[in-house]
Amino acid sequence: MTKPSLLILAAGMGSRYGGLKQIDPVGPAGEAIIEYSIYDAIRAGFGKVVFVIRESIEEAFKEKFANKFQDQIQVEYAFQELDTPVAGLTEFPHREKPWGTAHAVMVAHSKIQEPFAVINADDYYGVDSFRQMAEFLNNRCTADHYAMIGYTLEKTLSDHGHVNRGICTVDQDGFLQSVFEATKIQRDEQGNVFYMEEDEQKLLVETELVSMNFWGFHPSFFEAANERFRAFVKANAEQPRAEFYIPTVVNDQLDKGEVKLSVLPNEERWYGVTYREDKAVVVDAFQNMIDEKVYPNPLW
Repeated sequence: MTKPSLLILAAGMGSRYGGLKQIDPVGPAGEAIIEYSIYDAIRAGFGKVVFVIRESIEEAFKEKFANKFQDQIQVEYAFQELDTPVAGLTEFPHREKPWGTAHAVMVAHSKIQEPFAVINADDYYGVDSFRQMAEFLNNRCTADHYAMIGYTLEKTLSDHGHVNRGICTVDQDGFLQSVFEATKIQRDEQGNVFYMEEDEQKLLVETELVSMNFWGFHPSFFEAANERFRAFVKANAEQPRAEFYIPTVVNDQLDKGEVKLSVLPNEERWYGVTYREDKAVVVDAFQNMIDEKVYPNPLW
């Protein structure tokens, strides 16, 4: 049986963090968050990791990870730039930022022919989440059946600023009905969680499930994304900051009845470095997990 692949989105600019958080050390032996995800993927049975990066960080990125895990998992690279071509599109209108997460997935099309998971480079997802996703990709994933790991909102917030999250609507059978990108989520002085829609505060329920961009897809997703991306580029030719998100594709497929998507609830706590101030919390968290024998030290 072909092992599933792990696609890691690592081309982000790190503007709120102020640097290359994809490779910033958080482990006691200098490990980045991304390394713990790869370690979890290897022991869950993934057979290949594909990094989506920018050409400008290629040298630093490869230097950081050279010869660490290549003997345990196949490693590939794909590149996302403002004008990275995809099937049917070789010229783009003026851009001020990359096209977004769904475009980042699309640039890896030639590297993946098997069911695959998608994660962010700077998010920690937890051991059990990779086990859950590997089981789904190996046994249940089809061209019309995707999955995502659902996290409890209250376990995904930052104490140091607002975050963006995909708020999920799930039916009684555990299938996703819709996901929308809520921006600038934070707590108010009374501890309530809210997000901003234009200039209006809207309350959220702490226990609802959110997407942290941990998706499980059949390779047919590439074709579905490409079809919608061509229309998106045309419609947003005059919007140089418009982004083509993974939920943009998923929601449209759900609306048209093309797929169903299982939400796999997970009780893991998310850790990430959206802001520089988050780093100390993440460093302490990994040290605690090492003390509890969740991970070895050093990792490799």
